[in-house]
Amino acid sequence: MTNEKSCLLASRCKIAGSEHCTRQCPHAIAMHGLSGLGGRSASANVPRDYRLVTVENSPARASQAGVYKAIDAYIKTYERQFDENGERIKSLFLWSANTGTGKSTTASAALNEYLITHYLGSIKRGRQALQNPAYFLSVNNLQQTHNKTHLPASLSTKEKLGEELIRDIERAKTTPFLVMDDIAVRKATTSFAGILYDICDYRTSNRLPTIYTSNKSLDDLREFFIDEDPEGKIVDRISDMAAVLEFSGDSKRGMRR
Repeated sequence: MTNEKSCLLASRCKIAGSEHCTRQCPHAIAMHGLSGLGGRSASANVPRDYRLVTVENSPARASQAGVYKAIDAYIKTYERQFDENGERIKSLFLWSANTGTGKSTTASAALNEYLITHYLGSIKRGRQALQNPAYFLSVNNLQQTHNKTHLPASLSTKEKLGEELIRDIERAKTTPFLVMDDIAVRKATTSFAGILYDICDYRTSNRLPTIYTSNKSLDDLREFFIDEDPEGKIVDRISDMAAVLEFSGDSKRGMRR
């Protein structure tokens, strides 16, 4: 059995589907690990259901044709990562009023395309590819970790949660390419709003591309954070150099076979 259905690199690999296409391929290992569940893909923290989704095979492509026309053009700008003095890769804000319209799927596909471009582009240029060039951050999970640090618990548990929170924040701030998924699922404290601003501000100031997803428009997001961020600094940072793509239709969840 060949390995092309289990490797992100297959769409750009000359030996995909041949007798040499196995899990022992060093490039497949670099991307997915020996088990197929590790490597750069797992390190990027992409949800397991999305780890093999690309812009081409994305299940959201058919129902979001207009969005994907923009996404097709967007991923072509990834080559700019290899030109330190070139034009920056912009950010994206993906939103829809309804859940389940394909925002997280699309953000994951775009992140996977970045992984592919970074890995193959590094090899082409004789460079060592980064082990962690991209990261998928669930804002909801980050908020839950933050909230738990304020709940009664043993000192060791609080220390562990604090270390996890700091690690995730630093990774989110500094990774070359980031997805911030599901912003504003639940009301934020002033403390957590400050964390969001810190991440967004750092990334914008350092020209690091970010894909944000939310079930709220930028105007609604500004209103959502009005108590914790009355000056609208979070949304200002999110919208800086970010193209806005609205997803249409109803939820497609529960329809996969």
